[in-house]
Amino acid sequence: MTSANLSITAAGDSLGRLGRKAAWMRLFRRHAQWLFCLPAILFVAFFFGYPIVQNIVMGFQEYGVSTFYSGEAPWVGLANYVTTFSSRLFTTTLVNTALFTIGSISFQFVIGLALALFFKRTFPLSGFLRSLLLLPWLLPLIASSAVWKWMLDQESGVLNQFLGLFGVDPVPWLVDPTLALIGVIGVNIWLGIPFNVAILYSGLQAVPRELYEAGSLDGAVGWKAFRHITWPSIRSVVSVVLVLGVVYTLKVVDIILGLTGGGPANSTQTLATNAYNKSFVEFNFGEGAAISNVLIVVSLVFAMVYLFISRREAHE
Repeated sequence: MTSANLSITAAGDSLGRLGRKAAWMRLFRRHAQWLFCLPAILFVAFFFGYPIVQNIVMGFQEYGVSTFYSGEAPWVGLANYVTTFSSRLFTTTLVNTALFTIGSISFQFVIGLALALFFKRTFPLSGFLRSLLLLPWLLPLIASSAVWKWMLDQESGVLNQFLGLFGVDPVPWLVDPTLALIGVIGVNIWLGIPFNVAILYSGLQAVPRELYEAGSLDGAVGWKAFRHITWPSIRSVVSVVLVLGVVYTLKVVDIILGLTGGGPANSTQTLATNAYNKSFVEFNFGEGAAISNVLIVVSLVFAMVYLFISRREAHE
């Protein structure tokens, strides 16, 4: 074999080794990405995925206190769901959940958007006032509900004492079945406004000033500027705020339990509080899991429908 052939063979072997090395490097990089994600995947699967799967399975079992001793949870199929749907309380909790969610989200969003637009302007102490708005969001919910329960007390509550200055009789905010849900919604609105302000304010900050300057040349000021510039620019942020707000509101338990415990006469009982009572008061974990699964399905359906509508509007 001539020296030229040997050189060509050596060069080919070298190129082959380089090609195999490059292929191994690409394979390593591809799997290294998954290795970096593996801790997060395991965390989500163990702390979120497993409880959800276990809750779904438990909804088809007769799971009670005796299960902890015997380890037996007989399979009952759809019996827990039949019992849940046939209960009179289920209709009440479903209506209360809808009213609680719609009332809370509507006012939280409207007030939050108004405050975000207000703080978009630069004025003295604006940063300090924005930080004060975060206080209700940072306080423990059970502590906030305890304070509000005292404020809304019929006899010694500060709200009724203030209204008494104008000759208004004490209002039974939390003990009247016709007013209790309104009182609970009001407290939840107060707690949810800071979240809406924080997210919507960040979305408003991302809107370029050049758009308003260009729009002002065409007469787009005030309401027209909001309709044609601000709202289209923050539509994606609005979708996030509403979806997260609805999902969070659907599962609110601590506020209602701290204020009314679901009463009086189940007037503030929701799907979330009903699931809590079934599981941790009556220790009927099977029915509690069934109600929780209904709540999960409702949350997923709403999120999917709303995201579909928002995506379609964005493409249009």
